[in-house]
Amino acid sequence: MAVLAVVSVAGPLADDRVLVGAPIWAKPLKFSVSFVAYCLTLAWMLQFLTRGRKLGWWAGTVVASTGVIEMVIITGQVIRGKRSHFNHQTPFDAALFNVMGLTVAVLWLGTLVVAVLLFRSGIADRAAARAIRIGAVLGLAGAGVGFLMTQPTPAQRRTPSGIVGAHSVGVPDGGPSMPLTGWSTTGGDLRVPHFVGMHALQLIPLTLMGLVALAVRIPRLRDERTRARLVAVAGAVYAAVLTLLTWQALRGQPLIHPDGATLGAAGLIALAAALGTTAVLRLPVERSGDERTPERATQPVG
Repeated sequence: MAVLAVVSVAGPLADDRVLVGAPIWAKPLKFSVSFVAYCLTLAWMLQFLTRGRKLGWWAGTVVASTGVIEMVIITGQVIRGKRSHFNHQTPFDAALFNVMGLTVAVLWLGTLVVAVLLFRSGIADRAAARAIRIGAVLGLAGAGVGFLMTQPTPAQRRTPSGIVGAHSVGVPDGGPSMPLTGWSTTGGDLRVPHFVGMHALQLIPLTLMGLVALAVRIPRLRDERTRARLVAVAGAVYAAVLTLLTWQALRGQPLIHPDGATLGAAGLIALAAALGTTAVLRLPVERSGDERTPERATQPVG
């Protein structure tokens, strides 16, 4: 994936074609970078397994293998100048997209197996256990949003065109979009919650690592229970944000043009985050002989 990312960056130098309103090599670049982050994080999480290590190894191998199949099809379609996603224009294109749908489902199930094993493993540090498990669950939810994109749009039902499914809601794919991400600026875009949800896999554990780093200067964060509670607050807030972004996209609303309802919900989430964090920091610190030092909070055990 790392090599493919480099190739995708160099691709436009020799191939300036545009497909569905975006440089044709943008899709393999974004997918390869995303797979690098996803698989490296999953590999790091597998270190924490204390039970079912062999099953975890096989699940991780399945995730990596399905990712390779996915990228071979995406890159092959780029070379052909064809859409990889939602393409049913020819029997061959439809077969390729069906294979992609199958590999995504298998990848999701492989990640689910890892998540279940993480819940069954006895990770000694409560904050680390909570961060890893919450990140895995939210990552699965974010990946699941991708299945919403495979449904035909109302326009596609009225006028079949060989394209079945879309990431934009309320507007055709390929319209005005944000730089870098390519997310729609005129309608809803399911790629937003899909992206945010999947990368909870990295961001929730990174939140814990930030708390551990701050513990050097903030004594209150040296308490393992405090870190675990703050991770729970972060996970709840992240889940609320993911829900809000999905709701916003399904209403056909661009990320950068929220209406009053979206802003009101975002304000309530921010208030809940502030109140939850304050409540945790005001709880008394319970001292115990088995309290682990913050430096060990993200170290694998077993």
